[in-house]
Amino acid sequence: MLDAIRWDTDLIRRYDLAGPRYTSYPTAVQFNSQVGTFDLFHALRDSRKALRPLSLYVHVPFCANICYYCACNKVITKDRGRALPYLQRLEQEIQLIACHLDPAQKVEQLHFGGGTPTFLSHDELRQLMAQLRKHFNLLDDDSGDYGIEIDPREADWSTMGLLRELGFNRVSIGLQDLDPAVQRAVNRLQSLEETRAVIDAARTLQFRSINIDLIYGLPKQTPDNFARTVEEVISLQPDRLSVFNYAHLPERFMPQRRINGNELPSPAQKLEMLQRTIEQLTAAGYRYIGMDHFALPDDELAIAQEEQTLQRNFQGYTTHGHCDLIGLGVSAISQIGDLYCQNSSDLNEYQSTLAAAQLATSRGLVCNADDRLRRAVIQQLICNFSLEFIEIEQQFNIDFQGYFGALWPQLQGMAEDGLITLDSQRIEVLPAGRLLVRSVCMVFDAYLEQQNRQRFSRVI
Repeated sequence: MLDAIRWDTDLIRRYDLAGPRYTSYPTAVQFNSQVGTFDLFHALRDSRKALRPLSLYVHVPFCANICYYCACNKVITKDRGRALPYLQRLEQEIQLIACHLDPAQKVEQLHFGGGTPTFLSHDELRQLMAQLRKHFNLLDDDSGDYGIEIDPREADWSTMGLLRELGFNRVSIGLQDLDPAVQRAVNRLQSLEETRAVIDAARTLQFRSINIDLIYGLPKQTPDNFARTVEEVISLQPDRLSVFNYAHLPERFMPQRRINGNELPSPAQKLEMLQRTIEQLTAAGYRYIGMDHFALPDDELAIAQEEQTLQRNFQGYTTHGHCDLIGLGVSAISQIGDLYCQNSSDLNEYQSTLAAAQLATSRGLVCNADDRLRRAVIQQLICNFSLEFIEIEQQFNIDFQGYFGALWPQLQGMAEDGLITLDSQRIEVLPAGRLLVRSVCMVFDAYLEQQNRQRFSRVI
């Protein structure tokens, strides 16, 4: 079975390295300031000519309260008025981007992330969606994947009703942990009742999919109290679960400096948390999709993985990797053909650039032939846990073993350790290696040796 995982503590300890999550290859670490708006306009023109379908990501950076663990690009403020000038610039960006695309290009996927998208008032959400519908070809038959991240402390039944009315049919709910002591340690007090109310509303209003985010490795967590959280979450029956490893990087993320490092669980406790979580979710019928993600067998991600059509991009695992991804808002990333580009991560710079009628593109990368090849290899491994060499050879006109000959000793070592099987035709990631698939992908990363590994979280 695709979802089979075998827990091997010795293997995990040996291969639990720091490395990228491969929402892209090359990763965002490789982005540079040589890429700008000219490159973006060129890529948009190619997208328009090919009439490729679109995926839109909209970043809403505002949060009313700070969560100490958070590493997202965010603005903490109680002043709801700060959203208005941002939305004005965001609408300018929508207009500037959309005029380079064809109205026939359908938006198959839409996602509002943050921050807290529901920081916006109902009128502001209505206005923003009206602008998107005016300038992009949004579907109105509920067939698209239109999702939004929800903080249950910032949403009620009327909010959920509005979101459904506006066309959203998927919600992702931040939960992290239900233990009050853990919540106090990370400054996120959120009751089970608040979360259940939002989920009940989503089900009643016929949202198509509910995802819940959990984090293990937070201060004051223990294997026992985290197992109780997982048990409560299973009772809520979300369609998908994301179970993230908390990466404590206080030197990079200032809010994390408020976390008491002495209260963090030990590496052994974190391993036990993950092992028990996998056992609990598997027993409840969830399938391991990969990279911290679990889904029920009838979920689109699980079906796509069975059919080997699953893909991965800046939205995470997706069934819409064939779409050109347009990122809108501060720090948002676009992937259009072979171009990656990112808006400025500084709110003032983003707003002032757009106020001057210029796009806020600040950095990016154009993939070369080697990037495209390695991207295809990593995509296959991280989505399907297998790689047929002949598919890559035919697509890129290479001899696989010849091209990657220098990597063969490393791959053979992984095969001897039981992570993978390796022969002249294919690589298969074995059940004991699936939790460590990032480590297998890292072998094919041409940039990794040049990078500071401290920029990345560990695999487990």
